[in-house]
Amino acid sequence: MALPEPPSGQDVRSLVVQRLTEVQRGQGTRESVTIEWRGRPLSIDVIDVPIELLYYNPETHRIRAQREHDPARDAHLTTDPWSPESQDYLHDLLKANPADPDREDPEFTALQEDLREYGQKDPGIITPTGILVNGNTRRAALKGLGYPNIRVGVLPNDWSWQDIGAVELELQLRKEHRRDYSYINWLLAIEEEGGRGRGVVEIARSFRVHQKTVQQAQWILSFIREAIDRSSVTLPDGSTASMRLIDFENDQEKLKELHRAYTNAKDQEKADSLKEARLLAILLGKSKTDVRLIEENFTEKYLEPKLAPELKPTVSTTPATVKIPGIDMSVRNVSAKISKARATTDIVLKAKAQTAAAAKLTPQEITEAHRVITVANKAVEAGLDTAGRDIRLRKRTLAAPERVSDANDLLRSCIDDIAQARSQGLLDNEALDEAILGLRDTLRKLAQQASRGVTQAGEGLLWLQNATTDRR
Repeated sequence: MALPEPPSGQDVRSLVVQRLTEVQRGQGTRESVTIEWRGRPLSIDVIDVPIELLYYNPETHRIRAQREHDPARDAHLTTDPWSPESQDYLHDLLKANPADPDREDPEFTALQEDLREYGQKDPGIITPTGILVNGNTRRAALKGLGYPNIRVGVLPNDWSWQDIGAVELELQLRKEHRRDYSYINWLLAIEEEGGRGRGVVEIARSFRVHQKTVQQAQWILSFIREAIDRSSVTLPDGSTASMRLIDFENDQEKLKELHRAYTNAKDQEKADSLKEARLLAILLGKSKTDVRLIEENFTEKYLEPKLAPELKPTVSTTPATVKIPGIDMSVRNVSAKISKARATTDIVLKAKAQTAAAAKLTPQEITEAHRVITVANKAVEAGLDTAGRDIRLRKRTLAAPERVSDANDLLRSCIDDIAQARSQGLLDNEALDEAILGLRDTLRKLAQQASRGVTQAGEGLLWLQNATTDRR
């Protein structure tokens, strides 16, 4: 989005031109920084500029998701991005923890301490009118330390807002960059590049990731936006509230694992069931380890029996297919089973949205929203506990046969090793004989344990019993 020029833009431009001229006329070594400019490397001169003359970039990817933290301040930022109030809001967000903007980010604190001890190492980037393209966070840190100036490279005069976005992304993705984008802002940056008409292959190349990673990011952001839409609830004053992008900031690994599990599910209904159950667990703040316990049958087998009646809303039976209006074609409809799972999740989604808008609710409404979350959490905890026990039991049941199978594979490899060693005259028969005796003792112990409690041995166990019986 093209924004108007900052109010002091021309004054900054005059100072920038003056200092660039001084640098270019100077006899000493000129400092420069190389950027990717419209598909080619470009070296731009670096100058010192007073920190107070510069403006934070309202369009920076670094705090794109966090802007919605305070809707009133964000609205003012949108209408008047260069005002002191708007710039103060950007300053606060640049210092803030991405997942909880009310707290300062430890990474920002570490950056500030680094600057205090070692000074500014890398220059920022500005437009000729004083808008920070790169170095927004460094300016916030230096400003907090009371530094009067910041070193910056200056973009060419024919810059555009698209150039700003491209330069910021390119610099952010360099490996030496000190402070990464938060996960949600990284997803938004990928979305923005797709919105410019760039394909998956091109985006993957720009972000230095695999194409599958880009596709996963697009799926996850779409999934989050759908959850936010479903959380929308009308408040008593007529306004609406919903969850926010930053509410999912700490769920990166859980969301990635959800995508993998969803795409690997056996059929669409199983995939949808798994997606709803894992979303519910993510909303309730379950750990990555707990979320992994949620498999395709979790809702039906473990969750539904634990749900309180209020979390089981009545859902009307839906037809198997739905006709698309205007054309003679039908598509698969969501089953009643998935509709019920979605309805349960929606109740919790709306309760989460209400807790975030507590200032607009009565004490009774706040209490009810928290009660719904508590009841849902209790059901999910109970379901996870049972599922965990079953999974551990299943693993123990399967462990012994799998280990015997692995041993069988190793023995096959051993046969090949013996043949190769003998053909080259390298076989140590004495060492081999000693190892075989050890195998004999192990097989006898295996036969004893496998025979316990068995009234009628199978063919394999009979062989093992006979093979390990001492017939001397």
